[in-house]
Amino acid sequence: MFIARLTIAVCVATLWTAVASTGFALSLDDAKANGLVGEKSNGYLGAVNPANAEALALIEDVNRKRRQAYEDIAKRNSTNIRAVETLAGEKAVQNTKPGNFVEGPGGWSKK
Repeated sequence: MFIARLTIAVCVATLWTAVASTGFALSLDDAKANGLVGEKSNGYLGAVNPANAEALALIEDVNRKRRQAYEDIAKRNSTNIRAVETLAGEKAVQNTKPGNFVEGPGGWSKK
């Protein structure tokens, strides 16, 4: 169990560097720093400010890439995709920089 979680964690960490570089003018780091997007506990990004079309497009692109990576990780580790999403969400929230947004039970809040 520990080895599987460790393997999944390493794959998730690798994933973040892969999806961080997208083809958008608005980078993921900039979108987070500007309070447009935040990390959700389910392993995906969410719109803190849903009025920004560029941020919404970025979210859609990153989440699509994350979903594909989570599916690949789940298949390689013979595990459920929900387990990968949950672990990825935990890691993403933990690794969120202070001042950026995370979504909790009460909605969005700055870390």
